[in-house]
Amino acid sequence: MTTTIADTSGKKSDLGVRLASGVVMIGIAVAALALGGPVLFAFVAAILLAVLWEAWGLVRRITGNILARLAWMIALLAYALGAAAGLLGAPRGLCWLAIACVIATDTGAYFAGRAIGGPKIAPSISPSKTWAGLCGGMAASALIALIFFVTLSYVLSGMDGGEFGRPYVEISTSVIAMTLGIGAFVAILAQAGDFFESWMKRRAGVKDSGRLIPGHGGVFDRIDGLLPVACLLGLLVLGKWV
Repeated sequence: MTTTIADTSGKKSDLGVRLASGVVMIGIAVAALALGGPVLFAFVAAILLAVLWEAWGLVRRITGNILARLAWMIALLAYALGAAAGLLGAPRGLCWLAIACVIATDTGAYFAGRAIGGPKIAPSISPSKTWAGLCGGMAASALIALIFFVTLSYVLSGMDGGEFGRPYVEISTSVIAMTLGIGAFVAILAQAGDFFESWMKRRAGVKDSGRLIPGHGGVFDRIDGLLPVACLLGLLVLGKWV
């Protein structure tokens, strides 16, 4: 999920449109997730169908071989279905956390990359991504994960009739380290999803996956980082670990 703030290198005149589109997108996503049920199912289905349609447009540019195109689309369909399984099957709190961590990753990467700069990770794929930005994204995502865990622990304690001010789960050094590690890992997954879509666009010779969202490009461009994170949730759901 490449955030609005992460692409401010474009024309300044587009900033208003980009911000407005970003607010609308976030509002719709939050409403769908909050309502759940058929509304969430319809929202996720529509988003993933749009992603597959835009991915098909990239695949057609990448190769003219029918078998290669078929292989690409089977792999991308599995990718989309894995993300859908995660977003629809995981506990709502984990979905909120996944989205928050991806947004934090993009925001942290943007600010760290702009402030520190330094060596690029893969300039031939995504010229703007730096190692400093990745570290900033990992730190931001880890912090969000920790805040989420601590807050949830105290909320659960109150709901379960626990002692006021006493967390539901003991917040030890090892628990904090594990939570920070999970947040950092989510950031790495999100950046991997971003790089994967950037690699596809490079091979296809296009800047954006589509033009559906004013000032942003395509739907694939907007949720590229969320897809692998949602797939991880899907694996956890299928493995009955959540």
